[in-house]
Amino acid sequence: MKNIVILISGRGSNMEAIVRAFNLEKWSARLCAVISNRADAAGLAFAEKEGIPTRVVSHKDYSDRKSYDAALQAVIDKYRPDLVILAGFMRILTTGFVEHYTGRLINIHPSLLPVFRGLHTHRQALDAGVRVHGATVHFVTPELDGGPVIAQAVVPVLPEDSEDSLADRVLEQEHRLYPRVVRWIVEEKVKLTPEGRVRLADEVAGSLDFVLTGGGL
Repeated sequence: MKNIVILISGRGSNMEAIVRAFNLEKWSARLCAVISNRADAAGLAFAEKEGIPTRVVSHKDYSDRKSYDAALQAVIDKYRPDLVILAGFMRILTTGFVEHYTGRLINIHPSLLPVFRGLHTHRQALDAGVRVHGATVHFVTPELDGGPVIAQAVVPVLPEDSEDSLADRVLEQEHRLYPRVVRWIVEEKVKLTPEGRVRLADEVAGSLDFVLTGGGL
């Protein structure tokens, strides 16, 4: 049974989607903790209501990223995590932290990586005039938004789209995609090879057509 820790900074809507899927589908896993760098993160109240232990490790209590990440790592490791999930955790993580969780640390990014890394991805997509946009779940590496891709969900960019409308449509697919990928990992249907490549079980690979169109989840 895999131990899962989720990191948030705010509302944690992707965390909520994962918790709901976990409860509904009865995964063979433990949601050990939801941890935030902000005491006022709204997602903490949701986690507490669901009976999940919560912790706050405030970045304001540390003088630099390295010391903060060391403290955060010490708290996470108390739960012996098999998987650490970034769900709107708004911190750039140090190389040492990321490498400590190699193959166990995943993130969801609101673009079809490798395009539109960083912030304001929906504005970037509109400015670029692309026809499709979406979200990517990937393993985290020291390269910002550069880790191996596990799966992506695609949405069309409509002529009348604003940044907000496009963001809403992408977020809807994030809430479908992220729980599905987490379940794949819990069921050991996703592997990260020593060469840094993602290997999917046959039944997962066969479902990617549906994932990639943002449907069938």
